[in-house]
Amino acid sequence: MNKARQVAAIPLREPLYRGKRRLRIALVGMPNSGKSTLFNAVSSTSIRTGALGGTRRAYNECAVQIGLDEARVVELPSIQALHDLPPDDLVALQYLLWGDEPPPVKVHESGAPPAPFAPPDVIIQVIDATALARHLELTLELSQLGRPMVIALNMMDEAWNKGLHIKPAALSRQLGIPVVPTVALMGQGIAKLFKTAVEAVRGKACPLPQPASKHLCEKLQPLSQALNRPEIQTAFRVPHPLLVMQLAQNDGYFRAEMQQHFPGLLPQLMQLREAAEQNLPRPLAEELHADRHHRAAMLVESVTRLGAPHAGRGWRYWLDELFLHPQWGLIGSLAVFAVVLFVVFEVSVRIDSVTSARLVEWISAWQPQTTGGVIGRAVADGLIGLVGIVVPYMIPLVLLLVALEESGIMQRIAFVVDRGFHHLGLHGGVAVPFLTGLGCNVPALSAVSRVTRGRERLIASLLITFVPCSARSAIILALAGKYLGGIGVFAIFLLSMIVIALLGKMLARRFPESGPGQVQEIPSYALPRLATLLPATWERTRDILTIVTPLLVGGSVVLALLAHVGADDVINTAFTPITVWWLGLPALLGVPILFGVLRKELSLLMVYQALGTFDIGAHLDWVQIMTFLIFLTFYFPCVSTFAVMLRTIGRRQALASVSLSIGVALAVSGIVRWVLVGVQQAGA
Repeated sequence: MNKARQVAAIPLREPLYRGKRRLRIALVGMPNSGKSTLFNAVSSTSIRTGALGGTRRAYNECAVQIGLDEARVVELPSIQALHDLPPDDLVALQYLLWGDEPPPVKVHESGAPPAPFAPPDVIIQVIDATALARHLELTLELSQLGRPMVIALNMMDEAWNKGLHIKPAALSRQLGIPVVPTVALMGQGIAKLFKTAVEAVRGKACPLPQPASKHLCEKLQPLSQALNRPEIQTAFRVPHPLLVMQLAQNDGYFRAEMQQHFPGLLPQLMQLREAAEQNLPRPLAEELHADRHHRAAMLVESVTRLGAPHAGRGWRYWLDELFLHPQWGLIGSLAVFAVVLFVVFEVSVRIDSVTSARLVEWISAWQPQTTGGVIGRAVADGLIGLVGIVVPYMIPLVLLLVALEESGIMQRIAFVVDRGFHHLGLHGGVAVPFLTGLGCNVPALSAVSRVTRGRERLIASLLITFVPCSARSAIILALAGKYLGGIGVFAIFLLSMIVIALLGKMLARRFPESGPGQVQEIPSYALPRLATLLPATWERTRDILTIVTPLLVGGSVVLALLAHVGADDVINTAFTPITVWWLGLPALLGVPILFGVLRKELSLLMVYQALGTFDIGAHLDWVQIMTFLIFLTFYFPCVSTFAVMLRTIGRRQALASVSLSIGVALAVSGIVRWVLVGVQQAGA
């Protein structure tokens, strides 16, 4: 009896914030707190920038995906406090209070609202952990806004290096605000921070009241009672404790608004303020500031322990320095890139030599003459071609990349290269598929379909077809290395990078609608386990086998039948405008170009067969070799790639990809040919 299939139920947190219900998150902080670094770490490829109403202070805004929830993240200009603000800083406070819905007290003011969007659902205050006391003074003021808050305790690595041992849980309990340790520069804690922000809204959790010291609260009690009127609350639409503190500190903006709308009440309020100031050792505003400073210092003392900086740094620290550091991280990424290249050009080539190469050698003696025999040989060639893709290249590469993902290394590379991929209209999450494409475009496209969607999936899929796979790279190394030297090899790969970058720019403009930013998870390091490696590798390759096999075998049969009926001359003649007129190549290369869509490495073998020699330099000069290699580099990879694209981006876009690759191959190789011919003639 078959066992019932078990389905794991994943609890869905509700309400779900998507579409019109998506959240708005405000990033607030003092200068040099790391607020911009945090925003850049999660920002999308399209950032909206504008000036707060009536000022030159700029804000940044973008969409961000947080699990199943969506949010618009707004990075506000830095502020030092919430009282006695200059006009440019005051607008930031007005946005936090009212957004684009001004209260009655602002009706008489001309101009646009502080920002063209709603007030935030939650505030994330970014704090420099090395200067905790100074930033907590702003926290005490922000807690009076009456909105859910989360604290990003940033630069924890620097605090740790200075011997500052901060207890985030203790700080959270005293403030009633979730506190998440982060190192925004290295992406650490960011995913947890934004998940916590969503949960703060979902739980409608607001900070605990943080009143002034007892003697000040008693002094301000009459002023508080005088302000506790429904008409005042309706006019200002601000939390009562905040309004009391602003007038107690004689804030210019709130005093002016009170004069404008409640002129008869203002003298009484000022008298109550003066009465509260009596018998204080300093003016009331200074006393309130000193009290806030004292309370912040007491908080720091209760949650911080001073000790010696950590002298011993474990391997996890040094790996993070290698993979997550803004500069060193690129070196770590290049090291992984080198490992992938080693697998492609050493391990995979050796596996190929004992698998598909042996099969090719074994079947080469079979030269059937009948139509049935030709079809049988074509089927065998197609299956051998499938073995040549899956066994030496796909399985080792996918196994390696799954291991790197499970170890946590790939997620760190994706975070480091995220900003670079933004220039192509993509996110750093596609770094893994692009690396995979160096081995084979087929698993790379499948990987893209798992980590992207919509516009980003389309752009990434189109660009990956231009990444030189191992087959194309092998031809480049074989021909360019022999006849053009190291400079020629380097020039072709450099040209590939330039073309991919330019196409990325063009496609980003062609499809301007950008997807949301990604809050990338930086998991802990883990040792990959064979029990999970093998199932994950099979899961990522099994669909490819079912899609690629029929097309590869079918294409092999069609092309074999064309050759069997003597269509070689017809094909070469049909390709003459391309091979001879445009590329300046012998007409005999038409068949290798066409048959190369089965497997690119077959192109080189067919070139040898067409020319009747392994010495290509005897028939082609260096300009022709360079032209042929550039065309082959950008020409559509293979029928297997097309098969996967049919599944991942659809028939229309897959055909568009074929047209794009052929057009780019013809344009780039033709232009390079005419430039090199000019150089050749000038040197003659």
